[in-house]
Amino acid sequence: MTTHPPLPTDRPLLDPAPEYAKWQSDEPVLRVTIWGDNSPWLVTGHEDARTVLADPRFSADANHPDFPHTRPGAPPQAPGLFHQMDPPDHTRLRRMLIPDFTFRRIEQMEGAVQRICDDLLDAMTDGDATEADLVASYALPLPTLAICELLGVPYEDHGFFRAKSNALTSVAGDPAEAMAARMALYGYLRALIERRTHDPADDLISRLATERVATGEATLDEATGMVSLLLLAGHETTANMFPLAVIALLRHPAQLDALRADDSLWPGAVEELLRHLTVIHSGIRRVATQDVDLSGVRIRAGEGVVVALQAANRDPSVYADPDALDVRRDASGHLAFGHGLHQCLGQSLARTELRLGLSTLFRRFPSLRMTAPPESLALSTSTVHGVRTLPVAWR
Repeated sequence: MTTHPPLPTDRPLLDPAPEYAKWQSDEPVLRVTIWGDNSPWLVTGHEDARTVLADPRFSADANHPDFPHTRPGAPPQAPGLFHQMDPPDHTRLRRMLIPDFTFRRIEQMEGAVQRICDDLLDAMTDGDATEADLVASYALPLPTLAICELLGVPYEDHGFFRAKSNALTSVAGDPAEAMAARMALYGYLRALIERRTHDPADDLISRLATERVATGEATLDEATGMVSLLLLAGHETTANMFPLAVIALLRHPAQLDALRADDSLWPGAVEELLRHLTVIHSGIRRVATQDVDLSGVRIRAGEGVVVALQAANRDPSVYADPDALDVRRDASGHLAFGHGLHQCLGQSLARTELRLGLSTLFRRFPSLRMTAPPESLALSTSTVHGVRTLPVAWR
């Protein structure tokens, strides 16, 4: 029996596991073991990653019998989770949400996002406080408040859906617990959608309920799944990305000084931070539906594929000195939000949250510093890389 190297589980704080760079150089498409005897192909090169994510011969259908799930015993794919569907279902469902995620719609939310940033930082300094846990006080509530406002989910329920999110995304969790969390979250969202059908507001859930479910374009189950996906993805990724970005900038004071001296660098800096810190460390999963040749390797129909975004975004054939953080770098073309049909629907909102959240934080707290060594920080157990806490202080 052939033994394949395991997919790395150790996560250095700000960098990909060292195995990825070696594999990218020596064997950019190779077999790895993810659990049991499940051994999909791992793709680490930037161009190969783009190919897999854009080629319709690689399916995102999580109900495919050979799909390389992150853990054994994954439950059947729920209706509405279009990120793990292929056209035409993926196209039909995603199209219903596009009007709420256009660049213009997110641009209209900038004022609300800025108010959220200001209010949270005001609360951090309430009573002349000079220290806080940046995750609990800022990094987590910022994207949570923003996605709640966009969707129309009451923020006072954030503790409930945060707990369910942790159970659903944990790579070490019990499948039965994950299923129970899904059922609880779906029950909550289904009831909310049904209420908005009869008592709509100016939010995405109301529009989905009155314009899609009521007309028969989407089922209630599909709408519930879509809202669940947006709610979880809409806060989980940014909440984990944000503290890592703060750590990276504090550890690179010259880069931070450049941003403080020139606000116009922030949009590009966000792209570079997204490239440098790519937080989807569990990989984007696909399964081949036909034989495909990739970098001289024949991937057979029915074989799973894991795209290592964090490795692809450090590919030296695309980015010079890829392990360096350079806020003046042209990081365009990075794959932090994926690529192709399944590219992240909420990427404009995530960019806005990171740009406003980071620039406001460092403007208001010029003396911000970490009060614990980075190596002591507990990492998340989620499929999204991050830290659980980030203790900071300021003068």
